[in-house]
Amino acid sequence: MNKSSEARSAQIPLKWMNDLPASLASIQIASLLELQMLPSTLKTLVHGNYMIRTIERIITSTGFSLQHSDNGEITGLFYHCKLSSAYQPVFEAVRNNIIGQEARIRADLNGNGEIQLSPWHIFALAPDDEQLIKLDRLCRTIHALNFLDNITNKQMKLFVSVQPRLLESVKDDHGSAFEQILDIIGIRTSRIVIEIPVEANRDWRLLKRVIMNYRAHGYLISVNYSGTNNDRISELGKLYPNVIRIDARDLLRRSVLDPLIVTAHDQGADVLVGNIETSYQLTDAIHAGADLLQGNFLARYSRKADNILTPFSWQIPDERNGYRFDNESLQENQPYRSI
Repeated sequence: MNKSSEARSAQIPLKWMNDLPASLASIQIASLLELQMLPSTLKTLVHGNYMIRTIERIITSTGFSLQHSDNGEITGLFYHCKLSSAYQPVFEAVRNNIIGQEARIRADLNGNGEIQLSPWHIFALAPDDEQLIKLDRLCRTIHALNFLDNITNKQMKLFVSVQPRLLESVKDDHGSAFEQILDIIGIRTSRIVIEIPVEANRDWRLLKRVIMNYRAHGYLISVNYSGTNNDRISELGKLYPNVIRIDARDLLRRSVLDPLIVTAHDQGADVLVGNIETSYQLTDAIHAGADLLQGNFLARYSRKADNILTPFSWQIPDERNGYRFDNESLQENQPYRSI
């Protein structure tokens, strides 16, 4: 065994596989559909086998440092930082159910849990474009693996952001490398929503090129409203994004946002209002015609991408009708209770 093979084996705990019957350990699962068709008594064990083999293939293909912990969480290593995923649900405003999860990277310096780095700080560790590209792809791989490991609904969407510096570093064919990783994992690109950073709004040619590249690979596209790109978004035509993201704090600018929301709906796009922190922001989002809702007021980030949160309903709080929300602090991934 060469050194690279030894390193890969050391990163993935295969010891428990030795305790399985030989017939089970040798089961080859070619697709997630085949996995779902297994009897429930075998599904858990075989899923663990499937995930380990998937991680092995990704490590061989990319050279990423990945680990599969005993609790099932997949983590990565970059410059002495342990990387893991956190997810926040995206709710459909009409049916109040979860339609997707937005992923965010968590970085633990030295892996001892004492020092947590923000996403900004972890990307600042990349000394050059080559390492930046590697880190960005590693983060998205970790998100996709943990998403796969926790989500049973095959229609659920994964929202992943793109590091702003990456847009300039990768000149062409954005999304092709990630597509190859997704093929290994078994997730279609049509389930991935690429969140284009707001910085791309400053360069119109870059924004159109990035959208064109990702869409050519089948990804869904989300673009941020920045307060300055309202008119130009409407000029995208066939490149119009699938999702327009609006910060809840911008809902005070209804005279500006109303035409944008109308255009988005005319183009068949969804309007997502994010960073909802209060009941009044939730009210404004619903009144404005938001299709999708997200924010700590509804559910906080959690280490597990959960699609089985109990569906909940809301009434629009308004001083005129006397409704109000109980502003009890939320636990991780706890939806707001019905009134």
